[in-house]
Amino acid sequence: MLKLLISALALWATQAMAIEEPSHRVLQSDPPFEVRHYPSFVVAETELQGDFDSASRSGFRRVAGYIFGDNRQPTGDSRKIAMTAPVTVTPKADGWRLHFVLPSQENLNQLPQPVNPEVRLRQVPEHRMATVVFSGFTTQASIERHTQQLRDWAQSRQLTLVGPPQVARYNDPFTLPWNRRNEILIEVAPNDTDAPPNLR
Repeated sequence: MLKLLISALALWATQAMAIEEPSHRVLQSDPPFEVRHYPSFVVAETELQGDFDSASRSGFRRVAGYIFGDNRQPTGDSRKIAMTAPVTVTPKADGWRLHFVLPSQENLNQLPQPVNPEVRLRQVPEHRMATVVFSGFTTQASIERHTQQLRDWAQSRQLTLVGPPQVARYNDPFTLPWNRRNEILIEVAPNDTDAPPNLR
């Protein structure tokens, strides 16, 4: 499993510029804040317990295992799936959920099934997200600070946020802190009557 993790991180590092990111349309931009519309996409996800860092490492290994071939097609064969960015972690009442958004050409009904029962595939419906981009390490203090900044900005724009904040990290662990791209994302209510007209 350690060999798999090292291989995944090495691939992530060497192909960083070529890795696909989830398609989206920017509805409002006020750097470092944005409101984005995401079309439906498929994720490979797993749920974990423990602290943020240990859950992130364990979750990455599980989902990386799936895309690197720990899966089964109807023929009985396995196949590799392209790496994507970011790796996203969402808090839950009893732990964390980590997911990769799978490449846009993948279809939920045609994807190989995970061998590991702790990994599952899910179709995420289209949605809007308020986001803030920041660099550095994703420490608890940094996550809390940027989450509050995003909530304050959303309130100033009369946006109704729903659901927990997601922590998205786009870079491999070898990237220098000041070159890292991180985001906090919180879903915007789909029927938000307080949203500015250009967001409807």
